Amino acid sequence: MEVVSSVLIGVALSATCGFRVFVPLLAVNIAARSLNADGEPWIKLADGFVWMGSDVALLIFLVASIVEIGGYYVPWIDNLLDSIASPAAIVAGTLITASFITGMEPWLQWLLSLIAGGGTAGAVQATTVVTRASSTVTTGGLGNPIVATVETSGAFLGSALAILAAPVAVGVFVLLVGCGIWIWWGRRKRKPAEKA
Repeated sequence: MEVVSSVLIGVALSATCGFRVFVPLLAVNIAARSLNADGEPWIKLADGFVWMGSDVALLIFLVASIVEIGGYYVPWIDNLLDSIASPAAIVAGTLITASFITGMEPWLQWLLSLIAGGGTAGAVQATTVVTRASSTVTTGGLGNPIVATVETSGAFLGSALAILAAPVAVGVFVLLVGCGIWIWWGRRKRKPAEKA
């Protein structure tokens, strides 16, 4: 059961990489360094990933998070960041999920991490890219700071929720993806009817 819980935490954190790449990495660092009421770290990282809880990693993830968040409030830079963040989110999602998986062959650990973590992060990132592009086209970029604020809030809230209540976070993610597919399917069905 502990393995399932760890994978759920990894996948839930990976999903938040689609909003902001470095905020979930910062959350992993803070959670690995923080102790719960039992005197244990909030999360336990897999062997080979202990560096993610180090002081150097804290400094790097903190500075990178601040730069990334600030960049999304600069017009046109936000769209440029999306082109860089898309592959970076997949890499970060894969890395985060792999850091939680223990007791598996390395090839299986990385394959599962790529599919579950990288795929989840990529799906969320694709949604944010489409949202930002729509905002840019419809508002000339003036609505992008609102989108950036919602995404940043999602990254922080999702990261906290993933660490504190991973099954709930995964459930919320599945619900959001399901709603997105339902809306897309409904619009797809309406288009042929409108053309007729």
